[in-house]
Amino acid sequence: MLPARPTRKRSSDFRTPEHADPYYDLIYDYELIEASFAQQYGIRLRLETEMCWSEFLTLLSGLNGETPLGNVVRIRSETDMEVLKAFTPEQNRIRSDWQRRQAAETLRHFDRESYEKSMQQLSAMFRTMAKIE
Repeated sequence: MLPARPTRKRSSDFRTPEHADPYYDLIYDYELIEASFAQQYGIRLRLETEMCWSEFLTLLSGLNGETPLGNVVRIRSETDMEVLKAFTPEQNRIRSDWQRRQAAETLRHFDRESYEKSMQQLSAMFRTMAKIE
């Protein structure tokens, strides 16, 4: 009998410790995910009926930078100004589109009530710093 596989925390597919943002979205980037699985693993996800979610996540986290998704993630996550200066117009478009999408998503989750609460806390902090009551 084989010993039980030790359980471990799943890797955070394309995430780094300093960035919780994975730089991709499962729904928005699904075509890239499909193309990447086909390229790297020879798996056609549209035809796959037996793959469990945990296996899908494991394979997704193992995609390399040479796949369509890996390439787009590399572009979206780039922060080195020298590299950014050398980006092609298409690479700049990919990065800008993602940044706009992320900003819109952040705003979508930002409601008026939390805004007012944050502003009150900020105001209180500044009054305390200036010793104004």
